[in-house]
Amino acid sequence: MDNPIAGDDFSYLSGFGNHHSSEALAGALPVGQNSPLICPYGLYAEQISGTSFTSPRNRNLFSWFYRIKPSVTHQPFQPRVPGNRRIFSEFNNSNSSANPTQLRWKPMDAPDSPTDFIDGLSTICGSGSSFMRHGYAIHMYAANKSMENCAFCNADGDFLIVPQQGRLLITTECGRLKVSPGEIVILPQGFRFSVNLLDSPSRGYVAEIFGTHFQLPDLGPIGANGLAAPRDFLVPTAWFENKSYPVYTVVQKFGGELFAAVQDFSPFNVVAWHGNYFPYKYDLSKFCPYNTVLFDHSDPSINTVLTAPTEKPGVALLDFVIFPPRWLVAEHTFRPPYYHRNCMSEFMGLIHGGYEAKADGFLPGGASLHNCMTPHGPDTKSYEATIGRGNDIGPSKITDTMAFMFESSLIPRISQWALESPFLDQDYYQCWIGLRSHFTETETCPENQP
Repeated sequence: MDNPIAGDDFSYLSGFGNHHSSEALAGALPVGQNSPLICPYGLYAEQISGTSFTSPRNRNLFSWFYRIKPSVTHQPFQPRVPGNRRIFSEFNNSNSSANPTQLRWKPMDAPDSPTDFIDGLSTICGSGSSFMRHGYAIHMYAANKSMENCAFCNADGDFLIVPQQGRLLITTECGRLKVSPGEIVILPQGFRFSVNLLDSPSRGYVAEIFGTHFQLPDLGPIGANGLAAPRDFLVPTAWFENKSYPVYTVVQKFGGELFAAVQDFSPFNVVAWHGNYFPYKYDLSKFCPYNTVLFDHSDPSINTVLTAPTEKPGVALLDFVIFPPRWLVAEHTFRPPYYHRNCMSEFMGLIHGGYEAKADGFLPGGASLHNCMTPHGPDTKSYEATIGRGNDIGPSKITDTMAFMFESSLIPRISQWALESPFLDQDYYQCWIGLRSHFTETETCPENQP
């Protein structure tokens, strides 16, 4: 068994992409084989696969569970009543719209009635199809109630959850994870999990990817170190619940629809497990940023934490990028992000603090979407404040902030709920209307500029 490390009153295993093993009872893991005729403690052996069996070894993802009862022991799935009509994973004309306008949403209010994580999910935008195993969806959640006698399973893809308000206790088949704002958690396709709220209400962001999994980006000329270190990703240790329930419900998201099956025991009855397919979390404060040290503004790709690649080299289905506290030292340079149009589409969120390119209106818990080739950049107030400081401002540090971006090569369609939401900022476009011309026909060269 791996040596666990302590944290948040839990113990975790350390390392991204490692083959881990963990047992809650000594000797629960079989020795020398995965599926013996009789497992220790009379447990059932069960495998979960995150890739095809014949995927190359370096991309093959699977884990073995040793559990009190197998997950197949349940009644037939039925459409869940009530469902959640605000979530889907097929993006077409019937449920979403193409829209090139710059869009921004204010933070969502807490629900008026008891709402758990499942019912608190709302799809904002996305592209592709979970049935075709290619694409992604971006959701937001707002909840005020823990999941009770209920587990969730996403058969469509991986969830990357970014809590913005309220700590989460997430119980999975591999063990438990405590996740706070400023951390992220990845729940891979097919895992059953339950979300308890340690603080209520709670809200945050969710990226879902179909047909692939997140991995660490290549570092290229950066070399061996920097950005997100593999050892800082934490994996739960085995924890099991040997408990009977009159009615325990497993809710499965399948093709964007919700189905429910009833069983009489806890799905979190895995006494031991081993493999390289598991949930994990990461503390964003441990990200080691790189930055410009002389002039010009680096592309945001330099801040990529995780990427879900496509088959085309260098093109991501979805990148998770952060904008953490850091020093700005570039000389004779417009330091905030420059005005640009991008073949990628950018969904941004703010966990806490402010964002350097938006002085007003972009609030923690809010979001913005700048679609493919839609122009965007600093608002008027940020631009004027930046050029007003002149060239000789010296080094400055961005503090008390954590913004992030989901960036994709696929053009997202926007859900009708998001376009009709009371949280949609109808006046977002006005943040640029005040930009004035600084043009002069007299050629000038700012002092000290090379």
